[in-house]
Amino acid sequence: MEKFKFLWCLLLSGFILGACSECQVASYNQGINVIPTPKVLTVGEGKFKLSASTQVNIVGDAAIIADYFMAKINQSTGFVLAKGQASSNVIELLVDSTLELGAEAYTLDVTADKVVAKAKTPQGVFYAMQTVMQLLPAEIESSVVIENVAWTIPVVKIEDEPRFKYRGMHLDVCRHFNDIEFIKKQLDVLAMFKINRFHWHLTEDQLWTIEIKKYPKLTAIGSKRLEGEGHYHEGFYTQEQVKEVVKYASERFIDVIPEIELPGHALAALTGYPEYSCTGGPFQIRNVWGVEADVFCAGKESTFEFLENIISEVAPLFPSEYFHIGGDESPKTEWEKCPLCQKRMRQEGLKTEYELQSYFVQRIEKHVNSLGKKLIGWDEILEGGIAPSATIMSWQGEKGGIEAANAGHDVIMTPGNWMYLDHYQGAAEVEPVAIGGYTTLEETYKYNPIPKAIAADKVHHVIGAQCNIWTEYMYTSDLVEYFIFPRVIAVAELTWSPLDAKNYKDFERRINNALVRLDGHHINYHIPLPEGPLSDYVAYIDSTILKFKNTRNYPMVYTVDGSEPTAKSPQYANPLSFDADVVVKIATLLPSEKMSKVRTLTVKKEELSAAFTGETKAGVKMSKLDGHFLNAEAYAKANFVNPIVVEYFNSFSHTAYKKPHVEMYEGYFEVSEDGVYTIASDNEELWIDGVRVIDNNNKTKRHLRTKSTKALAKGKHPFKLVMNNSVYGGWPNCWSANTFHYKAPSSDKFTKVNASQLSH
Repeated sequence: MEKFKFLWCLLLSGFILGACSECQVASYNQGINVIPTPKVLTVGEGKFKLSASTQVNIVGDAAIIADYFMAKINQSTGFVLAKGQASSNVIELLVDSTLELGAEAYTLDVTADKVVAKAKTPQGVFYAMQTVMQLLPAEIESSVVIENVAWTIPVVKIEDEPRFKYRGMHLDVCRHFNDIEFIKKQLDVLAMFKINRFHWHLTEDQLWTIEIKKYPKLTAIGSKRLEGEGHYHEGFYTQEQVKEVVKYASERFIDVIPEIELPGHALAALTGYPEYSCTGGPFQIRNVWGVEADVFCAGKESTFEFLENIISEVAPLFPSEYFHIGGDESPKTEWEKCPLCQKRMRQEGLKTEYELQSYFVQRIEKHVNSLGKKLIGWDEILEGGIAPSATIMSWQGEKGGIEAANAGHDVIMTPGNWMYLDHYQGAAEVEPVAIGGYTTLEETYKYNPIPKAIAADKVHHVIGAQCNIWTEYMYTSDLVEYFIFPRVIAVAELTWSPLDAKNYKDFERRINNALVRLDGHHINYHIPLPEGPLSDYVAYIDSTILKFKNTRNYPMVYTVDGSEPTAKSPQYANPLSFDADVVVKIATLLPSEKMSKVRTLTVKKEELSAAFTGETKAGVKMSKLDGHFLNAEAYAKANFVNPIVVEYFNSFSHTAYKKPHVEMYEGYFEVSEDGVYTIASDNEELWIDGVRVIDNNNKTKRHLRTKSTKALAKGKHPFKLVMNNSVYGGWPNCWSANTFHYKAPSSDKFTKVNASQLSH
């Protein structure tokens, strides 16, 4: 840790603002860099200088807030600020309940000798002080003392309040579990940007992660999942740990909202307590992603008793006014077959299973209300009739939110196109595997949570917006942060700042300052990666040209001598042309001189691989090997059964992964022109002309992320395609297309190989 601190200090030392007046200000510290941008901000002349002799005045109920920020300032500056009643060189925190301000509003007045943060509530002063911190150089967020920094605050006047009262982030800890230290780390940063809701997704088909003392098997059985790769993924929070997180969040003015999923996404619970299902089990915790058909039985009174007991135990742990019950993606197939569910429908006069779900949710809502809580559900709870006082989270686009708001229900907008941070942030071939979708920082930033279709007299029902982090493909805590940041900072601004104050170009400038602040919290944020070439192996015949870009137009630095690029390496300015073999290493460069992961491209000259000239027949040979084989090494020495001839590669049912096996296809693939082809596949391996061009061994195989190139002469070329029907990273390989794609030299589009091109 000490070594890391030293390196981080060393990194910063080149960019910090020096104490002397002639020192150059780092670009990311220039100007006003507050995020979210305040409602009204006026810049004056001069600066307030923070020093070891600066005092902190406290007026009203602000002592705890003062302690919080004095401790943060001490970490990075080494200053031990004293409390007092000084008239100059002072930071004053003033809470006055008689002020005509909203609960989260504040004013900030900075002069050359005084900083006055004023609000009606401690929360308002907390936000004022977050703004003070953001007016200081970004290094103020360092966890270690940084020397030779001029800790100055520009003279400003600010009047600020949030546009929406609900500014949230959701985190799924069931697909991949994160411990409470990780949660606290995120809460620290969310508070910095004035996000005030943390939606904690605690139960799923894949894990149950909260201790319920009345039902111990929920965690004894439901918190441990056997993965397709053969290892266990597990974790849960004790109630004492939950209390610890809730207290930690409350000190940062963040409400923690629990989610207990029902009636669907219930398999982890049903694995321990199968008697509350329609079929009685037995069950096994789901180790693949997607939606599980087995749900809580709506026909049994015992089911409602079970869930009400759980909610009664969970609710007191969370002071938040809200309680989330999910309600999404609940299949009706078991209810359709269940005699007890059908009997319930007849007794209650319900015509469809959607009305049965509404009945289910409304019964739970009454219990939630009896505990002094307001129910939140995903927009599926609109189906069959909405619960009377429910708040809707609109995730399937904006339609549900529009419908609910126009009907007089409060709405939190969280549509997938803008608010789902599990989407790709760049090209699939360079980014880590994601669930799908494509949402850049700019697209998230430009979202307006109030759709035009909401009636003017109903817009007040849109109480805010929330980004969602679903962790199916976030296998480590570093990956979770990589997907969250910096897009969640855009969510902070779009939910706080006035619509007419938003300016993406200026936000793009300010985000560079925010990234240095994230460095102080050791956040593994996303830096746009160099894109352009589709493959890291670039074959060429005579010469080739490589063009690069990244999603935020940052500079890129590169080398061609095998060395690792640094901030001082040549900057990419024009396409790179090569007529000899070379290894190109290229990375994106931030204003702080921090770099992205290095992308390494092997550029190699190839002769056209000669086509096969013999006679062939339609179809390809397919050999099969039953059994579970995790990777290529596992099946490499196995004996495949005698091959049969098939017209094309097999397609699979949704549940085919339950019968693991390997299929190997051999034959010829015909191309129509000479040149360099780009090949892509989500299968385990693809060999062409005896060369393995696709190697997906030990990878999650989605979205044709693995691509390569090969020089092929016009005609037929021998190939071998291996499909390993196993589960890796929660993704059944049979859910990907069993085939390969190619991009011809004269085309800019990928084409799936068709049966007419195949022979043996």
